Amino acid sequence: MKQKLLWLIFVLATAAQGAALDAGTSYPPELKPAKQEAQAAYLAAELLARYHYKATRVDGALSEKIFERYLKSIDSEKIFFVQSDIDRFSVDRATLGDAMLKEDLSVPFAIFNLYGHRAAERFAYARTLLRKGFDFQKVESYRYAREKESWPKTEEEMRELWRKRVKNDWLRLKLAGKDDKRIVELLDKRYDNSLKRIGRAKSADAFQAYMNAYTMSIEPHTNYLGPRAAEEFDISMRLSLVGIGAVLAGLDEYTTIRELVPGGPASLSGQLKIGDRIVGVAQGEKGAMTDVLGWRLDDTVRLIRGAADSVVVLDVLPADAGPDGKHKLVSLVRKTISLEQQAAKASVHSTTDGTTTRRVGVISLPSFYEDFAARQQGVRDYRSATRDVARLLDDLKKEKIDSVLIDLRNNGGGSLAEAIDLAGLFIDKGSVVQQRSASGEITVGSDTRAGVAWAGPLGVLINRASASASEIFAAAMQDYGRGLIIGEPSFGKGTVQSMIDLDRVAKNDKPKFGELKMTIAQFFRVNGGTTQLRGVQPDILFPAAIDAEIFGESSFDNALPWVQIKAADYSPVGDLKGLLPSLLARHEARVKKDKGFQYLQEDIAESRLQRAKNLVSLNETLRRKELDAQEARLKSRESRKDTGANARTDVDGKVPAAGKASALGDDGLQADERNLGNILEAEKARKNAKDVLLEEAVSILGDEVGLLHSRPTFAARVKPGSLVMPD
Repeated sequence: MKQKLLWLIFVLATAAQGAALDAGTSYPPELKPAKQEAQAAYLAAELLARYHYKATRVDGALSEKIFERYLKSIDSEKIFFVQSDIDRFSVDRATLGDAMLKEDLSVPFAIFNLYGHRAAERFAYARTLLRKGFDFQKVESYRYAREKESWPKTEEEMRELWRKRVKNDWLRLKLAGKDDKRIVELLDKRYDNSLKRIGRAKSADAFQAYMNAYTMSIEPHTNYLGPRAAEEFDISMRLSLVGIGAVLAGLDEYTTIRELVPGGPASLSGQLKIGDRIVGVAQGEKGAMTDVLGWRLDDTVRLIRGAADSVVVLDVLPADAGPDGKHKLVSLVRKTISLEQQAAKASVHSTTDGTTTRRVGVISLPSFYEDFAARQQGVRDYRSATRDVARLLDDLKKEKIDSVLIDLRNNGGGSLAEAIDLAGLFIDKGSVVQQRSASGEITVGSDTRAGVAWAGPLGVLINRASASASEIFAAAMQDYGRGLIIGEPSFGKGTVQSMIDLDRVAKNDKPKFGELKMTIAQFFRVNGGTTQLRGVQPDILFPAAIDAEIFGESSFDNALPWVQIKAADYSPVGDLKGLLPSLLARHEARVKKDKGFQYLQEDIAESRLQRAKNLVSLNETLRRKELDAQEARLKSRESRKDTGANARTDVDGKVPAAGKASALGDDGLQADERNLGNILEAEKARKNAKDVLLEEAVSILGDEVGLLHSRPTFAARVKPGSLVMPD
């Protein structure tokens, strides 16, 4: 009780201090932990201490890690707290875990509340700077990435940091062509909206931030999901939800329709269009209308979703109406919506070698999704990644393709069972992955189905964001000699997680505790190695857009180590190593002539240089020179007639068409400040952009097909029926 009182006095004192700095500062309401949150924390701690792969009890050492990670999660750039705040927090850094086991969350909530007060003070101060303006002829710089910096020691140091931060915001808009009056309006509104967002924080936000600081202090891939986050995870796995069939975005305090799902209630009604703003939601024809203007997007979405075949009434401000325009009421019947955009998709690409054209079927798989509940209930046609890919393979075979490329770029994983089943589409029975539990017991996940869906040449395209189930599949194809692995080294996540429903453990009638995504095992390749830390190493390497120390398993300070176990019982179906020298030689010769590929390499090098520099000039003349040089470089690319890749590439290797380079320029705006039409146009341009990495992967597979046709002695080394050349 004494400790709680001290924290309360501290928070009130700092609030009073901030109020003295700016009498107009509006502070967010104080958040308090709910009883069920304290209970959920205790239950989670007990489960993690007993059943986690790296079972860890909450002691002083772990508490200190939780403390550091929690501060990092809420103020990662160190722009809100000053060193004196951290010093006062540090009194409890070694006792957070002990308090949690006593169902006491007062300290983490006090920290979160002070964060809200500090943020309110910083943004209020930022708004005062707009009235003064800046001298852009002064030579000074701003260090924009502050994660590795020290906490500002004093309020004066913090104010200087924010002066430069606001000056940079202003200069970016100025360089994008905005006049001073418009800049002040934009930034004042931006900082005001930031204050409002902070004010909308709930106890669930503070609790989830703290719980993930705890779980990830044990191991990077163990997470806590509150009831709402758990629901969203389930939706992402089954690729369906009950709603109106509209993709919504929070723009300028409005819940705005950014996309209508074909065949959904919203689209079929003919009463809604992109850009319409939802300002009210009622349940049923006679339900009371709830005003949602200024609400958090997730809260509005929760009101709009509901039971299948139930009625929801929307109060809509049309896209072409002003703030005081005429509203309309739209009544819709909720239906089950299939999220097809997040499902596997196929396309056919052609590559030419002399007078011969090869056709490569490309299947893009965003995740290893699976409707767990439907599968457990024995539903015959449950949704799954493997079923969708099998159907797409049937379609591609009708297109007379020569090879198949599975594009797993940015696929962060999903269902382990789906990774095994997907591998089974390309191997005829056999071990796919090994798992080792915390007790050391090793089990083997195998494909038990006879036959394959595709027996011809295969490639797998990966990047640094290909993780978990993606790595299991890619590693299996590599170990079996079944397919070429192309791209960047993968993420390096070699652990298995299980979803633990805390409400089921506690036998709660209604969901209130949330779920744990808990690491329970480590997976290993059939050859005995693991993808942990090292990831899957491609047979043909592409330029790495992201540094390993920034993103990937090796970027975590508490990742599990790389180890090796005994190989599983498996028999490779082929050996592609004999082809690699020829494939690499052709690849290297081709990319030397491919301007798009060269531009990608240049842009990656430039991006790394800027990250290492971590400084931006606040002098307008110098910034304009830098901007002019960059634009000249892009115009030089566009002026070349010998390439279809003529602008700046992005981290995925996308190159916009000529004239679209400006879509990738810095407009100085944040996402919710941009015009919806411009956002959608930029997304469309990116979608239609040339994908230099995909095209090169297709060309590599075309080369492979040609080499297999021309080298019968190599094809003879492959087991009969395991690698069949199409007619």
